[in-house]
Amino acid sequence: MHSRTTFRTHRTRRAARAAAAVAAGALALSLTACSGSDDDGKGGGDSSGSPTTNTVALPKLDGAHLEIAAVWTGAEQKNFKQVLAEFEKRTGAKVTFVPAQDPIINFLGSKIAGGQPPDVALLPQPGAIKQAVDKGWAKPLGPEAQAELEKNYSQGWQDIGKVDGKPYGVYYKAANKSLIWYNAKVFENAGVSEPKTWKDLLNTAQTIYDSGVTPFSVGGADGWTLTDWFENIYLSQAGPEKYDQLAQHKIKWTDPSVKQALTTLAEIFSKKDYIAGGPDGALQTEFPASVTQTFTGGDQPKAGMVFEGDFAQVNIGETKAKVGTDAKVFPFPAVGDTAPVVSGGDAAVILKDSKAAQALVTFLASPDAATIQAKLGGYLSPNKNVPESAYPNEVQRKIAKALIASGDDFRFDMSDQAPQAFGGTPGKGEWKDLQDFLQNPTDVAGTQARLEKDAAAAYGNGS
Repeated sequence: MHSRTTFRTHRTRRAARAAAAVAAGALALSLTACSGSDDDGKGGGDSSGSPTTNTVALPKLDGAHLEIAAVWTGAEQKNFKQVLAEFEKRTGAKVTFVPAQDPIINFLGSKIAGGQPPDVALLPQPGAIKQAVDKGWAKPLGPEAQAELEKNYSQGWQDIGKVDGKPYGVYYKAANKSLIWYNAKVFENAGVSEPKTWKDLLNTAQTIYDSGVTPFSVGGADGWTLTDWFENIYLSQAGPEKYDQLAQHKIKWTDPSVKQALTTLAEIFSKKDYIAGGPDGALQTEFPASVTQTFTGGDQPKAGMVFEGDFAQVNIGETKAKVGTDAKVFPFPAVGDTAPVVSGGDAAVILKDSKAAQALVTFLASPDAATIQAKLGGYLSPNKNVPESAYPNEVQRKIAKALIASGDDFRFDMSDQAPQAFGGTPGKGEWKDLQDFLQNPTDVAGTQARLEKDAAAAYGNGS
């Protein structure tokens, strides 16, 4: 039987609901205020006296060799290597980045079976941290890493890296997964403004379609993008209490609330002309391409909008579009009473306990490491001591400010809380079931049945 993990705030449900509404409102306000501007990153943020360099003491590690594994590619991997280079400079250690494949738990299992585990791995799911602990792979954080974690992170971000109350993971990278990016020229030509509600979004999509541009780009080849669509709708429509229950499989996927969310999602997925390439094309489009095709082709791109997190900026950066002018963003519209705020992240976990591995994770828990990558763009840190001024444009600064302001009151990506067999494996579980739903969005009941069957198997007892 697979143990499951979840994250819940320690406040009352009523307070959590109210705080989520405040966080969503703050996010909406901040993005609206900045979506029409951009700058060079030389000002506009308030560092509040937060240190940005050499704030953490690191040991000399001359001669030490480390490996760190993550499922990161392209610019994200390249930028992270600059962070590792700074660690090498300060300590004398040598660090090798090991590209991993999804699901990373399976990748690590094969490395461990071969006697060659990396020293540290960046795990994208709380459920994966729990699995690594249950299998005896993960090592607890040492006192230096714990001290840095407690100094720089809210209690909520500390808690989701814990297993049975003991800290194992440092959330080096976060994501705001409740954003829709859009081609500003397409919106301007169609005469539409940023939608605030789901109904507004549908109306905006129709107007964009009437103007001659396909409304949405969907990276359906990566099943996690589809789980993010569902989660944002579900959180806003069903509310945080139901969201927590479904995340823990305390209610079944055959619940009426799931039917309602899938039916709502089908309002977009069932309109094949609303999706670039139709469902077949979307299922062959990986996430990076779903972003770049929205911002190439001038005022006639393949799509006018693409839904995904702040990290889409990395891919926008691969085009000629400029964030804040050519590429703008608005919060995922409210489906129910409140707009959703869904977060994700990647946690550094030690697999080979050593002085060098502990030092590397201590560094990753510091504002020093996160500030380096923040300046490079396409990255968001839950570290509250990273100065806003480190982020390279006003849009990113506002997203970061909203994340930190939300404190403990956010909901973590639901599929990332699930056992990886259900919520994090290509071609299986929720990823596959929602890909099938994109192909046939009229089959709501069948999709629910398949989701429940796969969830019950992955959680072990279906309860």
